[in-house]
Amino acid sequence: MRGKISILFVDRGQTFDYSKARKVVITMEITVGMKGIVESCVEREDTAKEVGSGDLLVYATPCMVALMEGAACEAIAGCLSDAQTTVGTMLNIEHVSATPVGLEVRAEAEVTEVAGKVITFEVKAFDEAGEIGHGTHKRVVINSQKFLDKTYGKL
Repeated sequence: MRGKISILFVDRGQTFDYSKARKVVITMEITVGMKGIVESCVEREDTAKEVGSGDLLVYATPCMVALMEGAACEAIAGCLSDAQTTVGTMLNIEHVSATPVGLEVRAEAEVTEVAGKVITFEVKAFDEAGEIGHGTHKRVVINSQKFLDKTYGKL
């Protein structure tokens, strides 16, 4: 999967002449091994009790999932053109340890497979005491506008 990054290239000369500038497109490929990391501090609004996924004031599984998805997005963000984004299509995780309000949490994602527009990630989450979750996640590269047009065409 390739994305595009625009770079301004200027011909060499004695003076900087904007009329000689031209746009060059460099393609970056999404490859196995790319990694993304995102961090957050657990607040009351991130708890199971507050988001409605349980009764306790502990880090909610849906919030951990969102952090993992954010890490996956971060891993490949530099490879997407301005017209592209990714959407999550599969997540298989285990939440293995509870986290109290006030601790820092971190999610890491690593690309493990690229099959056309489908990107597979290994995802893990940690708090200050150790691993709190792990699993696999898939995202599909899409054209943002086409996706929105199709989605809002349902109305």
